[in-house]
Amino acid sequence: MLEKTIRDLFLTYPQVLYGFTDTSYSAYADAYQSALVFAVPYGAQLTLETYAEEAFEKGIQDARKIVEEILIKLEKLLVEQEIKYHIPPVAQNNETDLEAPFSFKFAAVNAGLGWIGKNDVVITKRYGPRVRLSAILIDTPFAYGEKITESLCPETCRNCVDACPHKALHDTRWNIDSVRSDLIDYKLCNKKRSLAIKTLGRKHACGLCMAACSFGT
Repeated sequence: MLEKTIRDLFLTYPQVLYGFTDTSYSAYADAYQSALVFAVPYGAQLTLETYAEEAFEKGIQDARKIVEEILIKLEKLLVEQEIKYHIPPVAQNNETDLEAPFSFKFAAVNAGLGWIGKNDVVITKRYGPRVRLSAILIDTPFAYGEKITESLCPETCRNCVDACPHKALHDTRWNIDSVRSDLIDYKLCNKKRSLAIKTLGRKHACGLCMAACSFGT
């Protein structure tokens, strides 16, 4: 009954991708049986030809508003049905390890929404990497999606690698056993993006590696 109600909710957001996965791979495995993960497309699906940092940031924020709207509706539903849940934070714990308590990316892969590209971002067939991920942990079982374990990126594609202005990507294809450092110098990426805080009041959105992706265009 709960699963049908959730699926009916997402019927009102036909542009949003979603799926369910177990939590066995996470630190929350003992507390919550499942994760509902969803991907909201950015407001503008920019390519390298149409890319502008300000427009890319606006697309992210447009998607964020829809994420928050969906989370409010899901939370209301779960409270009404007295089902234990938790909304994990988006932000990383600190600026050293740059890891969030719960990986939305790994949940998306396990739910079958997409795979990890050479840019260390989830790639969906429909939108490429131009999506904002979110998740909610729920202590009840669901029908889980089919896990994706191998990259579907063309082996010779270097679009995102060549687009990175800081040469932070290692041109490595992902598989389920890959770790972040195999794909990207994430500390370098974060350092370069953080240089904009003084002028923009936030990290540089820098979505060139996403705009360059041929999936979703």
